[in-house]
Amino acid sequence: MNLTTARHPTAGPTATGTATDKSTDTHTATERPAPARRLARGAGLGVLLALLATVVWSGSFVATRDMADSIPPVQAVFWRWVVALVAVAPFAACPFWRQRRVIRRHLGFVALATLFGVTLYNTLVHQAGLTTSASNMGMIMAASPVIMAVYARLGGERLGVRRVLGMLVAALGVLLLVGKGSLAVDFAAGDLWMFAAALSFASYSALLKRKPAEIDQLAFLFTTFVLGALMLAPAYALSLAVQGGFPVSAGTVGPLLYVGVFSSAVAFFAWNRAIALIGAARAGAVYYLQPVCVALLSYVLLGERLGLLGVACMALILGGVALASATRARA
Repeated sequence: MNLTTARHPTAGPTATGTATDKSTDTHTATERPAPARRLARGAGLGVLLALLATVVWSGSFVATRDMADSIPPVQAVFWRWVVALVAVAPFAACPFWRQRRVIRRHLGFVALATLFGVTLYNTLVHQAGLTTSASNMGMIMAASPVIMAVYARLGGERLGVRRVLGMLVAALGVLLLVGKGSLAVDFAAGDLWMFAAALSFASYSALLKRKPAEIDQLAFLFTTFVLGALMLAPAYALSLAVQGGFPVSAGTVGPLLYVGVFSSAVAFFAWNRAIALIGAARAGAVYYLQPVCVALLSYVLLGERLGLLGVACMALILGGVALASATRARA
């Protein structure tokens, strides 16, 4: 009797505990998302954010070209970042202040990213707007994903046959679109400025992959806007002294507000977050959609017809992007 009584307390809780543990484990496993599901969800959000940035930036080429005849490039870029700074300050000033010591430790990296992504890239874009069309600006910027992919490969990232093939198909569509059906393209001076801008933007995107994880996205964005405006201030003062100011009107303030609020604050935040989620190479594949967006905006706003060639080239670009940005679920 004593033996039975002694064995009963031991056996009872053990059996009950085992059953409870199994039930809890099964319930938790059912509720917890699988790694593959979380990966696909993050990749999907990253693609959507990259697409948002691409669409917004497509409109900025139209706005930049519109400003080219009335606002000197350096002045346009300087005020663009001042507007962006004001737009993002209510959301980013507190995170920036909390992380000021962290940012100070990584100030060299942040300054280099600012130089490529804020100062050089946008100045080159506005300079290109003086001598080339908005459509060409958008199409040539589609070369930057190729440079992003090269940077990613040099950094040890495996691109895969599918992604490389998709980028090549999209690049072919871009070249045919720029060359109006021919691969022999005659570039103007503004086109060459845009190639330099594409190189600068690709360098910025590659640097983002190495951004220290401890720096908050908003704090990083705010810091780059501050440093970008400071870097441009001497050139702005020189331009103001030599070229004079620009007329303040709806035709100048409207485009500046668009490129400052949407193309800078909104689009850069979305792009930085997209690269954190899916990497520069895959985000760059989505960026190939920019010529398509610019062409559609030109059709809607300017009445420019696409034609059969334009539709065929867009089909190549869209197919290449779909192929290059597709994700494979892994357990």
